[in-house]
Amino acid sequence: MARSAVVTGGLRGLGRAMALGLAEAGHRVLAVGHLAEDVAEMERLAGGLALSCLVADLRAPGEADRVLAAAAARFGEVEILVNNAGLTFTYIDPGRFVDGPRRFFELTDEINQSVMDSNFGIAERLARRVAPGMMARGWGRIVNVTTKLDTMNMPGSGPYGASKAALEMASEIWAKELAGTGVTVNIVNPGAGANTPGMAAEMRAWSAAGTKPRLVEPDEMVAPLLFVVSDAANGVNGFRFDANAWDARLAPEATARAIARPAGFQLHPARMWDAT
Repeated sequence: MARSAVVTGGLRGLGRAMALGLAEAGHRVLAVGHLAEDVAEMERLAGGLALSCLVADLRAPGEADRVLAAAAARFGEVEILVNNAGLTFTYIDPGRFVDGPRRFFELTDEINQSVMDSNFGIAERLARRVAPGMMARGWGRIVNVTTKLDTMNMPGSGPYGASKAALEMASEIWAKELAGTGVTVNIVNPGAGANTPGMAAEMRAWSAAGTKPRLVEPDEMVAPLLFVVSDAANGVNGFRFDANAWDARLAPEATARAIARPAGFQLHPARMWDAT
């Protein structure tokens, strides 16, 4: 069934792949990004798909409401929200691979606030606005992109790790509060470093060090995303799925069951959902 979706950070990298994947699966998608220079390429890739682009800085006052109003006007009330927008290490510390990572007390107020607003504030603001309508309709999907635990807590991760940890725990809280409403909250992550423009500095550093870790391609995010937004996942709520562990040789529910982990990094074995 075709649904109406908003993908933030949707004009490049992981977000572009997820927005295109949703549209190719038949959903109506508003891809939101903050750089106008990304629109032409996204429109070229989208071709005749039901995908529209919007440039917005969702950190700014009023922008969340403008984006959701635009989505409703173009495709109907938002049924799927993919919170992918964020700032990474290349913004926080562009020289980390030359001079070493900057410690938390070496960062500015502006850097910290921008990262927290981008990586957590935007997602929280949008989720808070779309959840009541989803509940009223008895169906909805909120999908958050966080990161690995050992990325969140590594020295030098600064506000990136803290903001992603906030979104991780918020995902668990929202899932619990929305349980039984028909609205689910799940996490889809790369599960490892992703082959996106923001990883260019990391890749150069790894090459110089003689190491070549396997990077997750943005398109690998699509299969787990399509599963969690499908009706087959109606009972799947409060889980994390890593794209690098997704086994395309298995049926979607089978691989989802195999790799599901509870959101919030709970320290107990993965719980399973009620397939009914």
